[in-house]
Amino acid sequence: MDLFTILAIPIIITTTWLFTANLSRSSHPNFTNKRICLLIAHPDDEAMFFSPTLLALTAPELSNHVKILCLSNGNADGLGKVREKELVASAELLGLRSGKDVLVLDSSDFFDGMDTKWDPEKIAEILESAFGGPSQSKKTGGDDAPKATIDVLMTFDRHGVSSHPNHIALYYGAKTWLNGLMKGKRGWRCPVELHTLASVSILRKYVSFLDAPMTMLLGFLSGIKASRSQNKDEGRRQALFVSDIWQWRQGQKAMTRAHKSQMRWFRWGWITFGRYMVVNDLKREVI
Repeated sequence: MDLFTILAIPIIITTTWLFTANLSRSSHPNFTNKRICLLIAHPDDEAMFFSPTLLALTAPELSNHVKILCLSNGNADGLGKVREKELVASAELLGLRSGKDVLVLDSSDFFDGMDTKWDPEKIAEILESAFGGPSQSKKTGGDDAPKATIDVLMTFDRHGVSSHPNHIALYYGAKTWLNGLMKGKRGWRCPVELHTLASVSILRKYVSFLDAPMTMLLGFLSGIKASRSQNKDEGRRQALFVSDIWQWRQGQKAMTRAHKSQMRWFRWGWITFGRYMVVNDLKREVI
């Protein structure tokens, strides 16, 4: 391999990265002036899985108001209070307006653990309590439009990215809440869009930004399939967020500077090579 090739490789890689990051911005649905909630299971989920999304949606020019609702303080190792503070610090690094936009629960219903299953109905109750609109009162007639105090809800998909049962429960809890919100509301549009983070194979999880072209291609093919489908709800729009180099480093800082209690040796591999530190693709779910 000659010197020219050796010098050209990092230039090509960097250029490709910046190009895909810039190109992905044109694929965003209309996320402007929206009230957005990111629903997560544990402190550090927002950094390890959703940092490209948060860094994109909190851009001042979009005028979004982004909040984080975390159903557990991650107290499995007795560090719950520490991790609550770490989550607030991380959220501010990722662009949230204030630590007041972060809500962390500490409930026996949502204990942190791989062997703990969370009840989707209880998750739905939390979401209703936090974001249910006034028309959801039992005294309100069924003819009124469904209302909520958020426009967009984002969380994990049915596979939970890492197959963590707490992540998976969030998907089913969110669906349960929104299905309940729309019960008896035929003819009305759901006031909350649900977008879920796509799970990918183990091979794609550790190729960093190199997964962006593959994700774009799959999204393009999905769009073609949807355009030919009789079912208009099939293949709903994909939101793709690809961090540039600065945003990638900012996501890393959210882990290394904020979530210090969680920085074990294997997490260095994740924040260096993990594709979710660079690439997020979210699908709009049908409600």
